[in-house]
Amino acid sequence: MQHIGADYINLATYPINQDGTARTQVLAKVRDDLARDGCAVLKGFLTPAGIAALTQEADSVADKGHKSFSKTNAYFTKDDPNLPADDPRRQFFDRSNAFIPADNFATDGPLRTVHDFDGFDRFIQDCLQEEKFYRYADPLADVIVNMAGEGNGFPWHFDTNNFTVTLAIQNAEEGGAFEYAPRIRVQDENFAEVARVLDGTSDRVHVLHLEPGDLQLFCGRYSLHRVAPLKGDRPRYVAIFSYVQEPGMVGSVARTMQLYGRVLPIHEKRAGLRADSYID
Repeated sequence: MQHIGADYINLATYPINQDGTARTQVLAKVRDDLARDGCAVLKGFLTPAGIAALTQEADSVADKGHKSFSKTNAYFTKDDPNLPADDPRRQFFDRSNAFIPADNFATDGPLRTVHDFDGFDRFIQDCLQEEKFYRYADPLADVIVNMAGEGNGFPWHFDTNNFTVTLAIQNAEEGGAFEYAPRIRVQDENFAEVARVLDGTSDRVHVLHLEPGDLQLFCGRYSLHRVAPLKGDRPRYVAIFSYVQEPGMVGSVARTMQLYGRVLPIHEKRAGLRADSYID
């Protein structure tokens, strides 16, 4: 039986597909939260049926996840020995997790049913108030699931993009809290406070315990953040919906290989173009 997005999205609380007072009130709350500290959470965005369906789908393709391991600093830059040893740009941490590529999720499956639901993209765009707003055209990365297990986590970092849109599907047995220091480098790089976050002495860190079914919009370019280490046998699943500022964009060969362990002809085609090129 083919389901429609209304089975999975809590439209009673979040009428994303119907213009009117209720939708306007949701938008106002999200925008206020984003303006205050760059983070907005729509609790219970999925129905219980939606949580169950997306969890089952993620379980069914979990073996397709590509695992990667690296050491990274908060800025995704290389070590600079000219800087003092205690500079936050010289603090490197283990990063390990796995991404289940987008082409493992069927067009009529639960995850894409949510993503393709009438009004979903426009609602996200209205929340973020982004004028240039397009789905990522990469067939491996337009909507993916991040899968993490015991010992995994995402260390402290700043995003290179303006925002992320994620949907919590399943939590690990322990750990996995989302921790962030909002707007820590809006005025300047604020390296001293970044260093305090990294060594655990900052009082600016907020801790979010996201639950399955929660939709999160986060502006991480200026807010330092991490996912705390996980414990237990149950994997943590989080869907990531990718949007960009220009139509037809796909990932580079090197980046795609790093994240997903393979590339497609469309990525090879892009490799012959300049770095900011788009597909046809």
